[in-house]
Amino acid sequence: MNSRLVATLAVLLLVSGCGNANQMTAGSVDAVETAAAESSSPAVDSEETRAPNAEWQAPAFEGQTRAPRPAQTATWQLETVAQGLVHPWALEFLPDGSMLVTERGGALRIVSVDGTIGEPIAGVPEVHAVAQGGLLDVALAPDFEQSRRIYLTFSEPTESASRTAAATGILSENRAELTDVEVIFQQQPEFQSRGHYGSRIVFDTAGRLFVTMGDRMDRSRELAQDPSNTIGTVARINADGSIPEDNPFVGDPERDDAIWSWGHRNIQAAALHPESGELWTIEHGPAGGDELNNPEAGKNYGWPAVTYGENYNGSKVTGGITQRDDVEQPVYYWDPVIAPSGMSFYTGEVFPAWQGNLFIGGLASARVVRLVFDGERVAAEEWLPVGERVRDVQQGPDGFLYVVTDHENGKILRIRPPA
Repeated sequence: MNSRLVATLAVLLLVSGCGNANQMTAGSVDAVETAAAESSSPAVDSEETRAPNAEWQAPAFEGQTRAPRPAQTATWQLETVAQGLVHPWALEFLPDGSMLVTERGGALRIVSVDGTIGEPIAGVPEVHAVAQGGLLDVALAPDFEQSRRIYLTFSEPTESASRTAAATGILSENRAELTDVEVIFQQQPEFQSRGHYGSRIVFDTAGRLFVTMGDRMDRSRELAQDPSNTIGTVARINADGSIPEDNPFVGDPERDDAIWSWGHRNIQAAALHPESGELWTIEHGPAGGDELNNPEAGKNYGWPAVTYGENYNGSKVTGGITQRDDVEQPVYYWDPVIAPSGMSFYTGEVFPAWQGNLFIGGLASARVVRLVFDGERVAAEEWLPVGERVRDVQQGPDGFLYVVTDHENGKILRIRPPA
């Protein structure tokens, strides 16, 4: 599929991160294939040809947005691994190559290597399955092969509201139930809101967990600039839910001990860099302003005081400020949005031209976005059209990329070289 057709496809899709995309019937997705071959030619113009929502804004540095297309890529095709999942949200590979998959409605299932979808696993915590809420991320403990421990994030119902929470449990030997389930983290405060829960789980190199969260939408978003709570933050906790002693605000009575970074809108993508071991995240902006960040301990990432987005009605967010000395700039941003969810750094051997690149799911944009880096800056961006809402992207043990689509008839798709 050539780049002009890719751009045409993007224009035909809604760009709101929270709205429903115009659904395209993928048909035989095996037929969706790039025509871009290996190339050593210079990078050319950007994939994004639309005008930004906030045309009055200017990036803080060259290359912060609308990077050129990469000089090298690879041919690829999509194939269907499984279908019939109901709004799947996250995928995690088990040691045998099968997949743990969450469905937003509350089911945790195992999908076999051949694509067979298993029955719901018993013992999953009750979830607030309303709008954006439900059963969200899933991750294996680093010692899963010995402990059989898994971790989940979900929107937890309370007496009158809901909140982002993380729980852990043991997957039984027959893989039919979770036992010893315990909630180990809860976002505070709770809100009567239908969205912006986050939420991804990422283990760091020492076995601690990052839990990403959102601002819980309009009525609570100002709290993302108040680090006495965990609204709009990345939390860092030990595997049992306790607080690491070296967290940046431990001992500060005016700030929450669990916070790693703050000032985030709605982080639905997170991963560790394969070389540095540092956390990278991507969060939804409003109309414009999706952000790629490398969150550092104790730092403020601006929302809603500083942003490259604007309100959905076209008005400025908090006066339209995009830069402030005490606020970190995003490594990269998108305007219009890609509606990001799920990300994975590619380290496999199947696509040599993609090694070290970051792959990001796009919901309303219905694509996978590939970012090429030069050090810690984005050097190039490529769009891989999928034609369905992409909720998660993960590298499989076979070196292929796996894509989860967020639909009533949700799928697991595989990106692989042409047969």
